[in-house]
Amino acid sequence: MISEADIQIDVGAVTTPLGNAAICNFCVMTEGVDGVSIDPDGQCNCCKDALARMPTEWWPGAEGERRMAALVAQLKEEGQGSRYDALVGLSGGIDSAYLAHLMATRHGLRLLAVHVDAGWNSEPAVNNIEKLVRALDLDLVTEVIEWSEVRDVQRAFLRANVLNQDFPQDHAFFATLLRVARQYDVKSFLSGVNFSSENLHIPHDGPSSTDGKHVRAVHAALGEESLAAYPIMTMAEYLWTTRIRGLPKRYRPLDFIDYDKEAARCELEDHYAWRDYGPKHSESRFTKFYQEVYLPRKLRFDKRRLFYSSLIVAGQMTRDEAIAELAKPITTARQAERDTRFVAKKLGMDPAELAALIDAPTMPHDAFDSDKRMSDRMMRLRSALRRLMGWIRR
Repeated sequence: MISEADIQIDVGAVTTPLGNAAICNFCVMTEGVDGVSIDPDGQCNCCKDALARMPTEWWPGAEGERRMAALVAQLKEEGQGSRYDALVGLSGGIDSAYLAHLMATRHGLRLLAVHVDAGWNSEPAVNNIEKLVRALDLDLVTEVIEWSEVRDVQRAFLRANVLNQDFPQDHAFFATLLRVARQYDVKSFLSGVNFSSENLHIPHDGPSSTDGKHVRAVHAALGEESLAAYPIMTMAEYLWTTRIRGLPKRYRPLDFIDYDKEAARCELEDHYAWRDYGPKHSESRFTKFYQEVYLPRKLRFDKRRLFYSSLIVAGQMTRDEAIAELAKPITTARQAERDTRFVAKKLGMDPAELAALIDAPTMPHDAFDSDKRMSDRMMRLRSALRRLMGWIRR
């Protein structure tokens, strides 16, 4: 049984739950987490990087309006003679829903909505998708991934003890999205990923969630069933389709506006009777468990630090407000036990085994094969070609 002492980690203290590790003097990231460092001036590498990228990744003013108008015109031109102007993924979360609302109602785009059901949808998330699609009169493609195979892949990743336990869900989403775009001949994908609420990243050297070879390697080592329906996308397929052919082209329209997640939630509530599903990414029951139980217990890391630090960089939250929020427990012992038992039951695991895996040492992703080397080479080649083209144009 998970006790209250196990769960109530002191994530709000300035010294952090990692002993006396320092906390950034600009955001609320802490040392003691792999990839995070604090310079002698007291600022962490994560928010320094985000602040440096901000002028080239977020345009909440007149420049964003110009970019949005150009994108909408381009998509409408591309869509001539086709049924859809662009593809949008719907998870039941705020970002993707607000994006669909914005692009359909304010910019008149004909959107094909795609939802990938990997078996972990929360009830409010499903309800939100249904209400949004009906109100906007969107065509919706729902791809249901074979549950027995999803379950087997997720059990394999848990038993592998690698850090990114959302890898199986994320890979299924990317692979399905790519195939739906090809099936319906939609040239552009609008992503709800945005700078304002998710600009901070912890540097890591693991494979991308698009790496199907890594999925196969982990599953081959620790899986129990064969995979016939689970959508595996090879890195060659991903790079050829998205990086070489450029299909579907991926855009982040929320970076062209002064996007405020809380204001977006209020607007969705007003227009669609939107139902709150809890903290960021909790539209997935597994991701909720991963963020509220798995990471705080296994790594002593509270992922709210990333989210709040992103809001600090975007000027939508103060550091004092973030510290006050972090002082509140991320969950309760009772809720953590419920979530652990729910995940264990759904995955067909003994709750004691799942709790033991959470407590086991983390294994690096590179303990299992992947296409990371090929991906890195392709990215270096792409960067070199861009530099060469820039030199030629000069």
